[in-house]
Amino acid sequence: MTSPDFSKQLDTVVTTASNIILGKEHSLRLALACLLAKGHLLIDDLPGVGKTTLAHVLAQLLGLQFSRIQFTSDMLPADVLGISIYEQGSAQFTFHPGPVFSNIVLADEINRATPKTQSALLEAMEEQQITLEGKTRVLPHPFFVIATQNPTEHIGTFHLPESQLDRFLMSISLGYPDEKAERELLSTNDRREALKSLLPCLDEDTLVQMQKAVEHIIVSDALLDYVQALLAYSRDENIFHYGLSPRAGLALLRVSKAWAMINGRDYVIPEDVQTVLPAVCRHRLQLVNPDESLSPEKLLLKVAIP
Repeated sequence: MTSPDFSKQLDTVVTTASNIILGKEHSLRLALACLLAKGHLLIDDLPGVGKTTLAHVLAQLLGLQFSRIQFTSDMLPADVLGISIYEQGSAQFTFHPGPVFSNIVLADEINRATPKTQSALLEAMEEQQITLEGKTRVLPHPFFVIATQNPTEHIGTFHLPESQLDRFLMSISLGYPDEKAERELLSTNDRREALKSLLPCLDEDTLVQMQKAVEHIIVSDALLDYVQALLAYSRDENIFHYGLSPRAGLALLRVSKAWAMINGRDYVIPEDVQTVLPAVCRHRLQLVNPDESLSPEKLLLKVAIP
């Protein structure tokens, strides 16, 4: 099946999801691109703007196993990964998997947990496996973590360390709905009730095929020159504290390929890179001299196409 065929199916997912998540079609497409690129998504925003609902909608429409972890300050790593319990009848320890053993894992308010508990997800997100009691256990495939994060100035939050942030392929913000979307939201029934009636638009096998197809999207030498120019510019010590790593460059390429496929192409164009760049880079870059009117991604987009 070609990528244009996949794009029609993905359009159906976005259109259906837009009936629940009103006025956020671009954010939905970015979330899908992250999943197709085999990454993980961080949604950084205020409470009540639809972060949790977005995760539920994607899981429902993609026909995937879903679990939610509500992070709190008293959580332990075992609450995420699982634990071995001694069974008196069999006189041996039996492993009870934690909620991380799902296709889509919603890590809700992840920055309310302590760094020790946050770090329990590191191996899972990077290698799609966990190691407990000297034994490695493979997680389901596909595996997609959607983490929500409240603004760090809120009471009871812990900053995510750079090593944890870098595990997230993309970071997006939903923001408030526009006037038209908010009016529709206020004048209709609870969106969670509508969510219960959603039927899957895809199945697990098709999603895996899509993820494999992304790997074969064509990237020209000129496009690689452009990405390298962006990486080089980000490493200017007079502008950013830390530049984009090679892993960030690979992430940018993967998401650009996924965005090209969503738009029915089997090759990447500069506009694909420019569209996904803010979501890939905003949590990885910090300006030396912060300017409220200029974000790191806006500075990067000034780099000319070779």
